[in-house]
Amino acid sequence: MRSKKHQTLNLNNPPDLPEQKAVQINEDWIEGREAGTTPVADLGTESDDLPPSTGELLKEVAAERDRLQLEKADLQDQLLRGHAEFQNFRKRVERERLELSEYASTEAVRALLPILDDFERALSAKSEDPEYAKGMDLIYQRLVESLKKLGLEPIDPKGAVFDPHVHHAVEMVETDSAADQTVLGVYQRGYNFKGRLLRVAMVKVAVAATKY
Repeated sequence: MRSKKHQTLNLNNPPDLPEQKAVQINEDWIEGREAGTTPVADLGTESDDLPPSTGELLKEVAAERDRLQLEKADLQDQLLRGHAEFQNFRKRVERERLELSEYASTEAVRALLPILDDFERALSAKSEDPEYAKGMDLIYQRLVESLKKLGLEPIDPKGAVFDPHVHHAVEMVETDSAADQTVLGVYQRGYNFKGRLLRVAMVKVAVAATKY
């Protein structure tokens, strides 16, 4: 009789079965997927999952660089425009402040001109008290000097040619002793303030005598 060989099974180390191998492969794939080390060939992925090529990456970097350069240029242009607008605003505010200050001082000085006129009329009149007249003249001179420091300048048109821009003729006198349109006298003094006309002078003007 032919002898039969019996195989002895080791229960402690059973042979691997196909199902067990499949389970082991799946577990290895999951562990590798979580660790990020699963070979591309084992995953069976499409080409979309592959990293971009070097050329495509350079194109993306160049496009991002161009975008940032345009953004930088735009921000620089906005900064320069804002700086220029601020400088113009600052100059305009400073100019308006100076004009307001000058206008305020001009009106204050204009209000004092009638007082100067009163002093001049009082000093031109004869006084029986010399000390009183001397005191009045001292006050007048101090007031005039103070106003000069602020920019007030008197206009002395006597003997000058009549100028309608700075003179106001209140009397016309026919005479042969002076040239035509010559200022013969001043009824009220005119003034300039900081180089600008503040008040015209009221004058008497000579005109040529009419010959018949």
